[in-house]
Amino acid sequence: QVQLVESGGGLVQPGGSLRLSCAASGNGFSINVMGWYRQVPGMQRESVASITTGGTTNYADSVKGRFTISRDNAKNTVYLQMDSLKPEDTAVYYCNVGASPPRTWPPKWYFYWGQGTQVTVSS
Repeated sequence: QVQLVESGGGLVQPGGSLRLSCAASGNGFSINVMGWYRQVPGMQRESVASITTGGTTNYADSVKGRFTISRDNAKNTVYLQMDSLKPEDTAVYYCNVGASPPRTWPPKWYFYWGQGTQVTVSS
């Protein structure tokens, strides 16, 4: 099993910034893609950004130019720097990680979710 611990959510004014962190732990698991999703009540969970082990990133159009995803492979941690925040960014943000169990070849990827952290953008 892989455990994910998120931090960094909160209340911020429009135009402000927040940084989310998600630390993954799992004895011997190989971690591949790491990403962030968000969900508003009554709506489907949507992808915000993702990053591969090699650093290739992908962003939702709604956050391009404002959010930056990064990762520290040594710490199995993924970050989401959110700048120029807008009220429509208000949501619960979830970390998502693809990982393969130890001593598994070829890799078999499972996806794990964090517990979610609330981001509220309001004046």
